[in-house]
Amino acid sequence: MLCRVKHIVGAVLIPKMPQLEFSLECQELAVPVRGERKPNAVVRVSVVNTSQESLATHACTEIVEGTRDPLFLTGVSFPPDYPLCEETRLQLTIYDVRDASQEVRSFLGCTTFTVGDLLKSKDEQLTLRLRTSDGTSTTGTIVVSRLKMGEIEDGEMDQIAADVHGQKCTLLCESLPGSTCGKKTNPLMNAVFRNPICKVYRFQTVDNRWMLVREQMAECTLSFLIPKQLITLYIQEDMRRIQELKDLGDLSPHWDNLRKEVIAHYGQLVSSYQEVLTELNKLTGSSFKPSCCKTEKYLEFIPINLHTQTMQVTCPKHPEASYDIVTVGAPAAHYQGFKNGGLQRLLNRFEAEKKNFSTAYQCIYYSPENTAKAREVLASVSQLQPLISDMADQLLQAAQQRSPDRLQEALKTLCDRTEQFVHALKDELVKSALLALHAARPGFIQSVQPGTCSSVGGSEAQDSIPQHKDYDEEEWDRVWANVAKSLNCIIAMVDRLQEHDNNNEEPPAEPALADVITSHTPDAGDWQEKIYPLVVTLKDCVMEVVERAKKAMAFVLLQEVACSIPQGLALRQRRDVIFSQALAALACGFVMRLYTAIEDKGFLQQLQQVGVVAQFESLLSTYSEEIGMLEDMEVGIADLRRVTFKITEAKSGEPGDLQPAVSGWRDYYTVEVPLPCGLFETLPKEIKDKPLHIYPVLFNVGINQQQTLAERFGDISLQERINQKNFEILDNYYKLLSDKMPLECLPSFQTQTNLKELLETLAQHVVTKKRKNVEILWLAGTICRRLNGIRFTSCKSAKDRTSMSVTLEQCSLLRDEHELKKEHFVRALDCMRSRLSQGEVGQWADPEAGLVAESKPTSRHFYPVALLLVSSHLLVVWLILSLVFLLAKYQ
Repeated sequence: MLCRVKHIVGAVLIPKMPQLEFSLECQELAVPVRGERKPNAVVRVSVVNTSQESLATHACTEIVEGTRDPLFLTGVSFPPDYPLCEETRLQLTIYDVRDASQEVRSFLGCTTFTVGDLLKSKDEQLTLRLRTSDGTSTTGTIVVSRLKMGEIEDGEMDQIAADVHGQKCTLLCESLPGSTCGKKTNPLMNAVFRNPICKVYRFQTVDNRWMLVREQMAECTLSFLIPKQLITLYIQEDMRRIQELKDLGDLSPHWDNLRKEVIAHYGQLVSSYQEVLTELNKLTGSSFKPSCCKTEKYLEFIPINLHTQTMQVTCPKHPEASYDIVTVGAPAAHYQGFKNGGLQRLLNRFEAEKKNFSTAYQCIYYSPENTAKAREVLASVSQLQPLISDMADQLLQAAQQRSPDRLQEALKTLCDRTEQFVHALKDELVKSALLALHAARPGFIQSVQPGTCSSVGGSEAQDSIPQHKDYDEEEWDRVWANVAKSLNCIIAMVDRLQEHDNNNEEPPAEPALADVITSHTPDAGDWQEKIYPLVVTLKDCVMEVVERAKKAMAFVLLQEVACSIPQGLALRQRRDVIFSQALAALACGFVMRLYTAIEDKGFLQQLQQVGVVAQFESLLSTYSEEIGMLEDMEVGIADLRRVTFKITEAKSGEPGDLQPAVSGWRDYYTVEVPLPCGLFETLPKEIKDKPLHIYPVLFNVGINQQQTLAERFGDISLQERINQKNFEILDNYYKLLSDKMPLECLPSFQTQTNLKELLETLAQHVVTKKRKNVEILWLAGTICRRLNGIRFTSCKSAKDRTSMSVTLEQCSLLRDEHELKKEHFVRALDCMRSRLSQGEVGQWADPEAGLVAESKPTSRHFYPVALLLVSSHLLVVWLILSLVFLLAKYQ
């Protein structure tokens, strides 16, 4: 279910390759005691510090059981930033693991070599003798073979060695002291992704040849960058709300007291966000939040365990391929807890009780759609007013230069902006809110009975607003209509001036303009002097509209907040937290997807014409507190529909200028992704600085023991509703994509199942009553890959369940797309899931686990759990046996 991208050789966006990778194979290992079983071999790779005479463990292989000639599928990889040179000495130590669960092992032998020995040897392969600790006898041999990602040679089956990008030892050469090799820099990847961890494997294909597989996991700087930017925007927006409430002017004592209370609560929220932002700015070092910190107050806006993972595959018969995925803990308010449920349940309960609140506070009830519209109007007028003013000034400059072309261009843009401005305000909500605001002024006598609940939403709007005989209801229509009239006067004057210029005649007087043009138009032939009074009139009309609209919409929002204190602001804070985590993950996935597909014309066309689907795979159960997490996540993912992306040109190639930036307000955010100048110029014109849309979808299937309890004794309707609702979104995206562009532009796969058939199958599964129907996740992920989408996998903390899902998916892709031998499927799965294969770096399956001892292999315990995931019946049996064991133990 990972996203597949073409490998672009030589492109600046490819992650930096490890500088050295090699595989290991032992021959004729000695058995400690004659007649005893054959060894279960594992190799530990250490770097020798010659000056301090010490060893630093770097990596370990997987355990190969019951053979004297073990061939290890897990290779050894040194990252690009590792201080490696030809003189670096490595030690290989072989152990016999007698009992992995009891950490019982025995020493078999060891050997050392230098990096230079490997690079200078014939075919870059070394055959070394293993010796005992005293060096008196040999215990077998070990073969070290250099691995290189790229084309696989057609020579011997066991040989996997081809020069990367046609250059011998380029990557190692980059790090050697005094090297004159040209370094391949990657400013984009270095700006956003950090601390990569690499693993390399070799697996056999169905024709007994070898494929080379590399996994690379990295942290993402956006884990903290995006939340900090969002918190700053939250603070700015709430401070604007405070100022807008103050600008409402005189209100009756009842409304003035409500305003003071609302301003106080806004102030508390701003203060809390400022405190969080201050603490976040103090943090340095790691670029992700471990799950052990998920209940930390100052880290509640940060996503849990946000990482990117890329699997690159090179095999003999197929072109090199890459599969990307983002893993992240469920976006949820973990610090606030789930005692009363998640956000979706809380919002439903809040809306049901909101009318009662409005009755108690004598407020007018506005529907969520109306309050969202109010925020939209406020944001629109705030954005469009300076744009209209700037375009009016440009029009005057063009008139001063008497440039007809520039004048027409500036006038066209001014007309477009003004039309947007008028359209945003031509809404009954603004008119009705102005009437309500007038009724809230001092001295107004309420014509309705005190304590009556009014509501605004649709046809009831006019009846619910208090009326006043002194208020002219048509005044607002005249105010914003004056904007259009002023613009028409400018258009008429420009036409007259250009016509006069063409005919070399003075334009005759226009009586129709006298109603709007208040100043005298000079008789001189200067264009600027003739247009200037009209521009001033337009600006004044726009300013008057803005002031009235801001007050009206601020009054709407005042009533929304006033009748729901403190519940409403508490829910807003919870929603802010969840959205911050979700947006950080989405931005990470979008940037990774863009970087890897920057030269894919089909993807860029799809991105511009339709947008990209972002598929979130959730493994949360519908039991206990994870129900609340899922309810939080549902709202957070749905809120991502309010986000657009924009590809912009970076100011420079410095890492700071290549970081994405968020702008906007709570109902509409834009994430700008800057690209270096040279790369930006290669993009199609249609995609530059244009809003790019996202279609987020969420599919959830619980797979753990708690889900078994939920399915047998609880309620899974939440999961069913989420899957059915998001299938409709995914299906609509496919139909939209089919209408806008040919499906031939989408990536091709070995499994040629039709997209329409996959969607029909998924439609059947989301309505089928079946326990732990993981087929939903598999189908949704497959469709996402086919649609060029962005893939995310989540569970509570993005650790055990997430890593289980990702590794199973990767091995399935190797089997289906790259002809992995079916007999080797289980062993490949064990290799990828084994923490032992990470060595004592130990931060792959669980990035926060710290150091993992090499004597604690867990691969043998993973696959039985994978079987349990497939069959709920086996899981129940396992659960019952576990309970019996625990009871017997405590008795």
